[in-house]
Amino acid sequence: MKPIQVGLLGFGTVGSGVAKVLARNAEEIGRRAGRAIEVKRVAVRNIVKARAVAPAAVVEGLAFGNDFHAVVDDPEISIICELIGGTTLAKELVLRAIANGKHVVTANKALLALHGNEIFAAAQARGVTVAFEAAVAGGIPIIKALREGLTANRIEWIAGIINGTSNFILTEMRDKGAAFADVLAEAQQLGYAEADPTFDIEGHDAAHKLTILSALAFGIPMQFDKAYLEGISRLTQEDIAYAEQLGYRIKLLGITRRKANGVELRVHPTLIPAKRIIANVDGVMNAVVVQGDAVGQTLYCGRGAGSEPTASAVVADLVDVTRLLTADPEHRVPHLAFQPDRLVDLPILPIDAVETSYYLRLKAHDKAGVMADVTRILADADISIDAMMQKEPAEGVKVVDIIILTHIALERRVDEAIARIEGLATIAGSVTKLRLENLDK
Repeated sequence: MKPIQVGLLGFGTVGSGVAKVLARNAEEIGRRAGRAIEVKRVAVRNIVKARAVAPAAVVEGLAFGNDFHAVVDDPEISIICELIGGTTLAKELVLRAIANGKHVVTANKALLALHGNEIFAAAQARGVTVAFEAAVAGGIPIIKALREGLTANRIEWIAGIINGTSNFILTEMRDKGAAFADVLAEAQQLGYAEADPTFDIEGHDAAHKLTILSALAFGIPMQFDKAYLEGISRLTQEDIAYAEQLGYRIKLLGITRRKANGVELRVHPTLIPAKRIIANVDGVMNAVVVQGDAVGQTLYCGRGAGSEPTASAVVADLVDVTRLLTADPEHRVPHLAFQPDRLVDLPILPIDAVETSYYLRLKAHDKAGVMADVTRILADADISIDAMMQKEPAEGVKVVDIIILTHIALERRVDEAIARIEGLATIAGSVTKLRLENLDK
């Protein structure tokens, strides 16, 4: 059977990895797909640089060029693999490929989180497929699990460590007792963090991925603009240490949960019981926990970035699309797991409507009656205390750290209580608030 021709847009870390995997595993991939998959053309901005990122045996025979539109318009190419990133040129090229009747494989989570609704609608109308396994958690097959493996389940919630840079930083802060700024500098030296790390450490990258997971889990449109984002840049070493003493670890967690009045969509530092498997996923690794009503909890763990781990997911999509080329478009797996005409417009809940447990750290003057005032304020707000720890002050220090863990409470009431606590004359400075998830059901 005639090989399937692929056009690669971009030949950086992921694009070169795709070429390597296709070349190295050509026979195995052909046996799985039913026909060979070949890269016909590669479009890059810098041809010399692109040729230098992969072994000569891999780039030999590849047709490199600078004209991205020519690749998208090539009538012999059946699948366009978009690996350039960004949301401007990438969007233009993806929509043009779809208009040309070509299938698309992409690893671009920002593109899908921001413009996925438009892209999927265009693909549905044209009868082509947009595959995006590599857009979330690198080589972990979480998209396929949600779209196919867990189809029988009503998904209740998803919680994931889906940004390796932040997970590396938090792991190093915990293990080495180092400050955030020092570990960030180390991550940049090792190549785990960009020169401008904002996208990773402030939760944008994780929120893009979570938006995709939420749409797949609950059959709702992409709604990145309604996600709550809180990064790790303000985390202190003392909070990480206190959490550890209380039996918890802090992770930057993406959480989406179905509630009676809408869907939670939030990314923030979160205390997780240390006994949970996901709490022990360290370094640059990713992990996603999915709670389904029939299967219960399932955990997906692996490398969330890197050349060949991400290429693994891209090539898997190429194989899937190749298998589907002769299938009736009406009988393909829907892009967002649910049939396009059966998506529901559930509201995304604002963060102050979220109910979860909390870690509160306050600095109090070492005087009688302080705890009585604090507990009364919490009780007035219908917030019950699960655990409390008071640190002994150092000699000559007149303020002490008090750490409080609460049971599940409404965030709005917690914020109101914190405002009242900070107004007490016996409390010094601001109260530190972190959310806590037990992830037990």
